[in-house]
Amino acid sequence: MKQLSKYLSALFLAVALVSVVGCASTSKQESTGEYVDDSVITTKVKAAIFNEPSLKSAEINVETFKGVVQLSGFVSSRAAESKAVEVARSVKGVTSVKNDMRIK
Repeated sequence: MKQLSKYLSALFLAVALVSVVGCASTSKQESTGEYVDDSVITTKVKAAIFNEPSLKSAEINVETFKGVVQLSGFVSSRAAESKAVEVARSVKGVTSVKNDMRIK
């Protein structure tokens, strides 16, 4: 009986630890609020890029994770690439910009 009690105690402790750790936020997962914030930032950056006349013909993709915006796709010149990064940085909520764009 004592062995069963030890086993059940250990099992309960393991389940409790797993459930607590499973609820903790990690750097690879976003809470619902963070996801919504990132969606808003992505939409604002896309709109800002679209409204910039020098970038209208650019093929720029925007992704955001925890305020970090990643720009990818194609632009026509180094100046357009710099302008896209500048426009993205100017959007409220953007903490940094990763530039993965290519000049075509």
